[in-house]
Amino acid sequence: MENNTNLFSGKAEAYANARPTYPDTALDYIVALFPTNAVIADIGAGTGKLSLLLAQRGYGVFAVEPNNDMREILIRTLAPFPNARVISGTAENTTLPSGSIDVITCAQALHWFAPNEFRAECLRIGKNGVLVAAVYNIMPNGSSVSHSKQSTDVFFTSPTVQAFPNTQFYTRERWLTYMTSHSRDPLPSDEGYDCHIKEMGEVFEQESVDGLLRRDVVTYIYSEVVI
Repeated sequence: MENNTNLFSGKAEAYANARPTYPDTALDYIVALFPTNAVIADIGAGTGKLSLLLAQRGYGVFAVEPNNDMREILIRTLAPFPNARVISGTAENTTLPSGSIDVITCAQALHWFAPNEFRAECLRIGKNGVLVAAVYNIMPNGSSVSHSKQSTDVFFTSPTVQAFPNTQFYTRERWLTYMTSHSRDPLPSDEGYDCHIKEMGEVFEQESVDGLLRRDVVTYIYSEVVI
């Protein structure tokens, strides 16, 4: 993840404000896989979209995030939860103690990891029979389709896969913010930013109904015990 650490610099606020979270049905499913009183390492935690939901349910959470901008918001997000701790680390070098973790999660992040090195780190920090769960919000025809498919095919051997509807409705403001939250999206200081915003505004005008743009997002959970 080292080479990708700075890809979201300057985009953390947009990420926090506009990226979708995960539905209760998906959380109910994933926590049912956890052992009682599980200690969780949420790797590539970003601004805390998944870490927050796990902390709210009372789990001990180590939220590992290498990007300074993302981690700053992550710290604010998890500040009310004494059961959550923010760690500056990567998927391949979490800095967590060996054999300390029951469950490893990664949300919208597995495709950024070096799979062999991440697997080795999972085996190092995980207790015997550690569960690894990758979570993806997948928008039809979006880049997350290929990201999730390629990364889960490489990392997992025979995962259990479950899908949960997570339909999103975007106002114009949230849509434009969302479309500045991806690693590929230009920053306001970049050449092409104004053109990008204009094009995304046109998408909103063409596809929105009564001031809202609908996207039929689906939350996928891939889980497997890593040995």
